[in-house]
Amino acid sequence: MRFPHPLTLMVGCILVAAALSYILPAGQFERRDDPATGRRVVVAGTYHRVDSAPVRPFDAVVAIPKGMADAGAVIFYVFLVGGAFAVVERTGASTRRVQGLVARLEGNETLVIPITCLAFGLGGGLIQMQEELIAFVPMLLLLTRRLGFNATVACAVSIGAAAVAAAFSPVNPFQVVIAQKVAELKPQSGLWFRMAFLLPAMAIWIWATMRYAARTADKAGRAGTNPNVQASPASPVSDTVILLVVLATFVLFVVGAQSWGWEFEQFSALFFLMGVAAGLIGGLGIAGTAEAFVEGFRSLAYAALLIGFARAIYVVLEQGQIVDSIVQGIFTPIAELPVALSALGMMVMQALVHVPVPSTSGQAVLTMPVLVPLSDLLGLSRQVTVLAYQYGAGLCELLTPTNGALMAMLAATGVRYEEWLRFVVRLLIPIVGLAVIGLVTGVVAGLK
Repeated sequence: MRFPHPLTLMVGCILVAAALSYILPAGQFERRDDPATGRRVVVAGTYHRVDSAPVRPFDAVVAIPKGMADAGAVIFYVFLVGGAFAVVERTGASTRRVQGLVARLEGNETLVIPITCLAFGLGGGLIQMQEELIAFVPMLLLLTRRLGFNATVACAVSIGAAAVAAAFSPVNPFQVVIAQKVAELKPQSGLWFRMAFLLPAMAIWIWATMRYAARTADKAGRAGTNPNVQASPASPVSDTVILLVVLATFVLFVVGAQSWGWEFEQFSALFFLMGVAAGLIGGLGIAGTAEAFVEGFRSLAYAALLIGFARAIYVVLEQGQIVDSIVQGIFTPIAELPVALSALGMMVMQALVHVPVPSTSGQAVLTMPVLVPLSDLLGLSRQVTVLAYQYGAGLCELLTPTNGALMAMLAATGVRYEEWLRFVVRLLIPIVGLAVIGLVTGVVAGLK
């Protein structure tokens, strides 16, 4: 099976969303401002039909630039982060360090997989890194090609590991913490329970990725050095300072996300400053740094714009006023299920909802107010309800074409969507099985 070009796939999804606005009944929940989350959340039991609002074909096309405008902060973030890392790459600091790492790993190439999976998994678990990973594409491709691995491995150790870690994370502020706030649970409650399943989930992902990498490795086809690296001799001092600047940037990134309430605008400014500092320290000068930024913008333009196309799908569904109808229709049958099956049903339904609602935080404030009263009536722990949302929406991030970050990452690395599906579906079987065990264990143990 060969999927269409990602851009064609995105436009097709937009048109399908417009067609659904003619088929599905329009409806809405009432919403209120929630001081605990700082967002507008739905009010349970307030779903009602509204006048039909079908989206005409031309309006569906207009939704594309609207989607880009809605995702503007993310798109510009990708541009600026990509430009900053293009500067770092142009200095040669990252490339020389990668080449040194490859030399030290001679004969033990697969060891780089657990190292990078854990590094990106940490980012996914702490701050749900997704779009941020696109900036690492040049370095990841350089590293994997030098080791004889294909581009699918580059995606697996980055966005794959980050998504798995985010799905099982006990502290992800954009997923589990916001869902716990909506469910009126203490943030980071159930931490050790989640850790008990996070560790084996990451172990499964790393083990399967290492097996795939070893099976598909092409030692004879290793790529050579990067032609963009400066011909000037390496300066150990400047290389070290540049990499320290990069490290300090990520420390500030994590602190800003966790403690200072930073958004994409602040992150963009931070990485822009990192790129400028790296260029000047690396001896590129003002003109050379600007040229490297432009090169980074150019290389990530297509990937960044895919995020806007993916956002346009949600814009169409929202204009047609059918997002709430989809949520209401999907979760209503769960009320008739026994407690354990209702938890599993919630996880499956959360995965289905994540297709039209690709934002995990947006999905939390949309679905959790509906499910929490339902879980109370069923006698199901609210913590298990949060787990069902976390596992269902989080693991769906690895599959759905409406996830703009995933599609952008695949586009940037040159991995076709069907190639990624062939790789990821086999890995998801044991990981989803682990999630099911976690839910059942939570129900039996009465997780609070």
